[in-house]
Amino acid sequence: MQIDSGQLATFAAIIEEGSFDAAARRLNVTPSAVSQRMKALESGIGQVLVRRTKPCTATEAGQALIRLARQVSLLETEALATVRGAADGERVPIAVNADSLAGWFLPALTALPAEMAVYFDLRAEDQDHSAELLRDGTVLAAVTADPQAVQGCRVQRLGKMRYHAVAAPAYVEKWFAGRPLAEALAEAPMIVFNRKDTLQHRFLRSVSRRRLDPPAHYVPSTGPYIEAIRAGLGWGMAESYYLERGGLVKIDGGRPVDVPLYWQHWKLESRVLDALTTAVRQAAANGLS
Repeated sequence: MQIDSGQLATFAAIIEEGSFDAAARRLNVTPSAVSQRMKALESGIGQVLVRRTKPCTATEAGQALIRLARQVSLLETEALATVRGAADGERVPIAVNADSLAGWFLPALTALPAEMAVYFDLRAEDQDHSAELLRDGTVLAAVTADPQAVQGCRVQRLGKMRYHAVAAPAYVEKWFAGRPLAEALAEAPMIVFNRKDTLQHRFLRSVSRRRLDPPAHYVPSTGPYIEAIRAGLGWGMAESYYLERGGLVKIDGGRPVDVPLYWQHWKLESRVLDALTTAVRQAAANGLS
């Protein structure tokens, strides 16, 4: 069978917008038209492609079509730009870990030529999990800690982010003064970015050689996370950059945690992806170890 491009675009809009009604508004058609297109696409494919949840998500069968839809959309936009001599603009979804987004990554986006008219849809995701967004078709490219290329993708090493266990001076005096580091870490409250963040526990294992589970505060935003450490709420893992700004001291005893980062993107002959990859590699060369 041949897949209808309008039905494919409608399917992508449902997944990106999260509902049939939102997809209808984006496509400037009625919700009934969206439902009819999806019914026709699923009937032709012979499988359910959308989970009718809030938000709507792609089924396992639908994930392959989401990847196709985004690839077709990008290549179609670039082809029309070549014919017309001007681009209408393409939305490019990218997964980036929060620390990269707060640090070295954004200069890569501003380095792209203005005539490309690219609009970015950035998804903040832990580097240990961002490759999943490539697998399910959510993003075209990702900054990830996974060195193994996702099927259909290219992978390039970017460098590494170095994290230190840090705390406020008064907090160090209260919890760590005169005590063995492993003993203090077993009890001292820590700051964790979110429940996907494993950096603190990686550091704990490097120090104690056993599993420690001290009390934890969850602060899922980069700025407030660092401020929570400065305020003495707990210790946490932070890049050297924050030590240079003052107010924090190392407690890691010379045991930093290094996180290698990689750039993965779909294998497409795309001017946008090629330019973005060049810009990301340059930004990483300037901002990573």
